[in-house]
Amino acid sequence: MLRILPLFVLLLLSSFPSVAQPAPPGIDSYTAAVLSAFEVPGIALAIVKDGRVVLAKGYGVRELGNPAPVDDRTLFGIASNSKAFTATALALLVEEGRLGWEDRVIDHLPWFQLSDAFVTRELTIRDLLVHRSGLGLGAGDLLWWPASTYNRREVAERLRYLPLVTSFRSAYAYDNVLYLVAGEVIETLSGMSWEDFVQTRILDRVGMADSNPRHSDAGAPGANVAVTHARVDGVVRPIAPFTSDNTNPAGGINASARDIARWMIVQLDSGRVAGDDRLFSRRTARELWTPLTPTPIGTPPPDLAPLQRQFSGYALGFDVHDYRGHKVVTHTGGLPGYVSKVTMIPELKLGVAVFTNQESGRAFTAMTYHVLDHYLGANDTDWLVALANYEQQGLREIADTEAAIATERNAGAGPSLSPAAYVGTYTDAWYGDILVEQKPDGALELRFSRTPSLVGSMEHWQYDTFIVRWYDRELRADAFITFALHPDGSIDQARMQAVSPATDFSYDFQDLLLKPAIR
Repeated sequence: MLRILPLFVLLLLSSFPSVAQPAPPGIDSYTAAVLSAFEVPGIALAIVKDGRVVLAKGYGVRELGNPAPVDDRTLFGIASNSKAFTATALALLVEEGRLGWEDRVIDHLPWFQLSDAFVTRELTIRDLLVHRSGLGLGAGDLLWWPASTYNRREVAERLRYLPLVTSFRSAYAYDNVLYLVAGEVIETLSGMSWEDFVQTRILDRVGMADSNPRHSDAGAPGANVAVTHARVDGVVRPIAPFTSDNTNPAGGINASARDIARWMIVQLDSGRVAGDDRLFSRRTARELWTPLTPTPIGTPPPDLAPLQRQFSGYALGFDVHDYRGHKVVTHTGGLPGYVSKVTMIPELKLGVAVFTNQESGRAFTAMTYHVLDHYLGANDTDWLVALANYEQQGLREIADTEAAIATERNAGAGPSLSPAAYVGTYTDAWYGDILVEQKPDGALELRFSRTPSLVGSMEHWQYDTFIVRWYDRELRADAFITFALHPDGSIDQARMQAVSPATDFSYDFQDLLLKPAIR
């Protein structure tokens, strides 16, 4: 009968996939248990199988203390799951002949420069996406995280001052800043902003009608948007969302369960949108999912043994590894108050996406592997129990480390100089100016000149080391600053590092080399 339906009806049916089969038994009660165990206010869950939506549903609430529920159209910031969209955008330009994967970046962005002339000359478009440039983990993230006054082009231009820490293409180190450069390539070649290109060429084509490509839309008043939450001083509560659009190409998309289901179906069908209409070709699908950079393989604890990998690599905006003998294409994302995971098993045409409005990676892991195991017929792991135990162990280890730091402190070892002697402007080659100021009461204060929220009090710790306690406690990133002196007692330089091992890696304080400014 379907053969005699008008073409537009067939396309409409293809654009709105129907439910193919029941969801995994007990999924509602399992999700409720995950929400409770990990103190997550709300979860959006999408499951697709064989080209159809099995489930697209919200659980819990958008905001603690507010009864408004998460539903299938509630938006969450998907953070680095946006990287696959940037890779896909470049792939569309490759298909149109405007770009080649092996083109040198400088052929399209003549102003682009890294600290090494050879790497600058040889870095390709493909290299922008696969974390093998030689930059360190999260290098340069302080240029945009927390939100800074640098614009996207300025962030990209300051990469020339960041030292490389490994040889070119020799090691994996996850970065965000080169995805900003990829966004600049897209804008240069298309004549459209990254946001407009992704909206019109990908989101609209896929039918992701609720989604948008801007961090700033996460704070839209009155919208169906999950409120960001995090544990601050031991209590889970709402926090301010990240709303700077500088880094949209690395993590700016907001999406719903309903929309991410459409995205996974297109990915699992090698780029087909509806009928013979394709977002991208089968060849591009293979490019996107082909690992290029080997990633480290660790050993999970015994109760998480199924997570042991035999291979692991980074492709174009996707992680690729194995799980229970099957190839998995996946990525995670994290922003203040949001974490997410998108996972696909191409062989089974199976996709699972989990979005949360609290920073619990254990929650999305428990949900993901519970669903995958249902389709794989595996029942040997209680993910909820195992991950809850693992989380408690991790919290104990962090507490032990922080306690050890305090125990080793020599509180009686005073500073070498008077407070006023530390006052001044200190300059880092890639970040810019950081100021140490003295308040009327004599206390010292540190201020990052281009990052409005990075302002805090300097409390003496020991010797010439102080702890900077940021006034904005939602940052959760207090840092040591240690001054080194010349033989004459004047300040030579200052270095910083996070106090707690729980500090997000994007606070790359350790990469700063602060020298007194010469005016």
